Amino acid sequence: MKKAIFPGSFDPITHGHLDLIRRALAVFDNLIILIAQSPHKSNLFSVKERKSMILETCRDFPQITVDSTNGLLMDYASEHKAQAIIRGLRATSDFEYEFQMASMNKKLNPHVETFFIMTGEKYFYISSRAIKEVMSLGGDVSSFVPTIVNSALKKKYKKSK
Repeated sequence: MKKAIFPGSFDPITHGHLDLIRRALAVFDNLIILIAQSPHKSNLFSVKERKSMILETCRDFPQITVDSTNGLLMDYASEHKAQAIIRGLRATSDFEYEFQMASMNKKLNPHVETFFIMTGEKYFYISSRAIKEVMSLGGDVSSFVPTIVNSALKKKYKKSK
């Protein structure tokens, strides 16, 4: 079975992420959505909250598992016998960073390939960062995120006012 990992912060998961997940599942038998825990990032949602939203949003995809790590992605890939990493590209500006990361990952674990998937044109402008910025300014993001995520965002931003 072909297993891939889709790593990211997913703070929060968006329709853009879901588009990439659906498309990756057309190629891979199993997909691990891996929440990367970075001490350098300030997240709106806890890992537990993000995991819960992803599980609910992806409940119709039995071939998905959700996990988290604060370690090296390539170590995680080895431990879980994954053959591939999935990365989404929204714009050419994403490519340089992603290319560097893929090259480093290949040196760390030459048995794991990185697959870049171009974000669908309906979603290329959506990012978790933009979603949070719009919400913080009182905007409506309901068309960019799943319903459960929109509700969670409303609760978070209601508390912070």
